[in-house]
Amino acid sequence: MVDWKPGATVDSLRVRAALLAEIRQFFSDRQVLEVETPLLARSTATDIYIQSLSTSISMGSSEETFYLQTSPEYAMKRILGSGVGPIYQICKAFRQAETSRRHNPEFSLLEWYQPGYSMLELMDEVEQLVTQLLNCGKIPRLSYSELFQQILGINPHAVMGDELRAIAESHVELGSKELSDTDYLQLLMTHCIEAQMPKNCFVYDYPVAQCALAQISEDQHGERVAKRFELYCQGMELANGYAELTDPEELRSRFKSDLHARQELGLPIYPEDERLLAAMEQLPDCAGVALGMDRLVMIACEATSIEKVISFTTENI
Repeated sequence: MVDWKPGATVDSLRVRAALLAEIRQFFSDRQVLEVETPLLARSTATDIYIQSLSTSISMGSSEETFYLQTSPEYAMKRILGSGVGPIYQICKAFRQAETSRRHNPEFSLLEWYQPGYSMLELMDEVEQLVTQLLNCGKIPRLSYSELFQQILGINPHAVMGDELRAIAESHVELGSKELSDTDYLQLLMTHCIEAQMPKNCFVYDYPVAQCALAQISEDQHGERVAKRFELYCQGMELANGYAELTDPEELRSRFKSDLHARQELGLPIYPEDERLLAAMEQLPDCAGVALGMDRLVMIACEATSIEKVISFTTENI
């Protein structure tokens, strides 16, 4: 027999609907404007850890490649540059990845941007929203450096190269020796640190190499850090936020660095987003964050698998 039924339970569908209504009310109360942006774009994220899905579309006499958005970030920043003020969006996003109990190639995101906010102010707002939705109480905050020093006794901003590889090898079975310092740190985070973190917590001030599109500045100890944060709930990464980079030349430099790294790794090369680069000239100082809606529903429903909260996963469509 053909399995036609949705994977999500009726209860989880109702929980999702209630969460969506509460999120929209939260932002309405704060006069944050809901926007929509296209799912298709001519450019996509250049990050080596994010792989995009693409399609060809007939444009008159030629075929053009378009990418399914990995997040609405680029388009939302173009809207921000027009002076609209704070904005949010609830949408679908797509990433080339294996299906697992926490991952599906098509997923739902809540993303928002607050002009004039610092990273810490946006963390406050994320905490207000999440504690309201999950009734989880105050969420502790730990720097990336604090976690590594408390649990592994190392400074992740200073240890690198052979020394870092040796530390990783002593804690994790490595499948390859051709890994970067960021790879080693991420393996140590997932295999050694996440299990010892509080049930819910913010992690902030990441290594510079993990800056993505975040600003870089010095922390209270004089270390150069990426001004970004992640929110972990119930052992899952739930949200990822930045004090947003606003310098177009620095953004172009990061694009080129990413594309060089992609070429070295044999990954697809994506075009630089010239429209985003132009919009950066008008982008206000702001902070932004993306929150995984499906994982939020998982936590609210106490579900152990994403297939229990998505109507139809990629395996069931």
